[in-house]
Amino acid sequence: MHRRHLPPLSRLPAFEAAARYESFTDAAEELGLTQTAVTKQIAALEADLGVRLFERRNRAVFLTEAGRAFGRVIGGALADIATETTRLRGGQSAKGLVLHCQLCEAFYWLMPRLAGFHERHPGLEVRVVSALAPLTAAPEPFDVAIQTTGRASGSARLIFTASDEVFPVAAPGLIPSGSLPLSPGNLSKHPLLSHEVLPQDWMDWPDWFAAIGHAMPKGTKTTGFDSFPLVLQAAVAGQGIALGWRNTVSGLVADGKLVRVCDEAVFRPTEISVFRGARRGNHAATDALISWLRDELAERLPE
Repeated sequence: MHRRHLPPLSRLPAFEAAARYESFTDAAEELGLTQTAVTKQIAALEADLGVRLFERRNRAVFLTEAGRAFGRVIGGALADIATETTRLRGGQSAKGLVLHCQLCEAFYWLMPRLAGFHERHPGLEVRVVSALAPLTAAPEPFDVAIQTTGRASGSARLIFTASDEVFPVAAPGLIPSGSLPLSPGNLSKHPLLSHEVLPQDWMDWPDWFAAIGHAMPKGTKTTGFDSFPLVLQAAVAGQGIALGWRNTVSGLVADGKLVRVCDEAVFRPTEISVFRGARRGNHAATDALISWLRDELAERLPE
């Protein structure tokens, strides 16, 4: 290996953190630097490489394709160095596979199925790390991650996407069974439970009504929550009608805690994204987990 082929190594930690967060500000906070210092280090790295690693738009930064690919390489290399450093210092690295998953999918979709993975691969250990924040805020390196398509993912490598379907759900007692199914216009007679976040990473009621070609009724009463698990719990408690993603609410519907309240649904062919992370442990084990997730998330056509 010729050292002249390497970029200045002192600039790589700033780039790796900025690529992981897709944010110079968050990278600076993690590294204890100023945002200006991170910006200058990345600009110098781009000049050395002769390629743009980030696009700067409206006071935000986004990885270019070259930046995303370089971020995966640098992230994996630094993760390897951290693992070996831990070993040399006499510590122990986390064993097993780390699966990062959005909280709602972890609780309602993954956990009821995880026993099936252990039955297929009894020798593999999986540690689930759940989160409300997007992948760029992951608190630790991971092997595999699941999150809604379109949320910030930094330099994580996209492996595949899976479909989902979105339809209104409510507690069985909220609407008399004889009144079901409701028309889209009659949904507004009940409170609509909304997952309100900035940025709006998920489909919300205005988007859903637009997708089915129906204007959202004027004067509709909505109740907002900052996490989707709270939305579902409010729906189960009979506080209103929520949008339900088939993969997430199928267990609640099967248990009779929620029911579909209208025939209209929005099919989303690439709603879920599965990523490979920077940890470089057992490739075969990671591949086995990805294969199992692919089977579990196999495309379901709308009914």
